[in-house]
Amino acid sequence: QVQLVESGGGLVHPGGSLRLSCTASGVTVDDHAIGWFRQAPGKEREGIACISGRDDSIEYADSVKERFTASRDNARNTVYLQMNILKPEDTALYYCAAENYPWTNCNLYYGGYDYWGQGTQVAVSS
Repeated sequence: QVQLVESGGGLVHPGGSLRLSCTASGVTVDDHAIGWFRQAPGKEREGIACISGRDDSIEYADSVKERFTASRDNARNTVYLQMNILKPEDTALYYCAAENYPWTNCNLYYGGYDYWGQGTQVAVSS
C-alpha cells in the first residue's frame, strides 16, 4: 500500500521560507517520479515541481522557478520542497504525488500521478 505524508507547512511572513517534506512508503522515491502540487481556494490544482524517476532531472513551474528547490533523500525515502522568498500568492494546500510506474520522467500535470498525500497548508501573510 502506497502512502505519502506531507509535513512542514505553516504560516510565514512574505519573504520568508519553509521546507516541506513528503515521506513515502510503498514506493521508492529514487526511481519513481514525484511531483509537488498546490491548490488555492477557488483555483485549479497547479503542478509546481517534479523530480524524475529516471534520472536526477527536476522541472519547475515558472511561478516558482528560482524560489523553490525540490530534492530527495533516498535513504529517508523522502522528497523535499524548499520554498524561499514566499509571496502571499503562494498560499495554498500543498500536495506531493507519486507515479505508479518506475523509471519514468516527471511532468507537472496532475493527471500523470497515481498516489497522493493529504496535503499540508501553507499560508503567507503579514
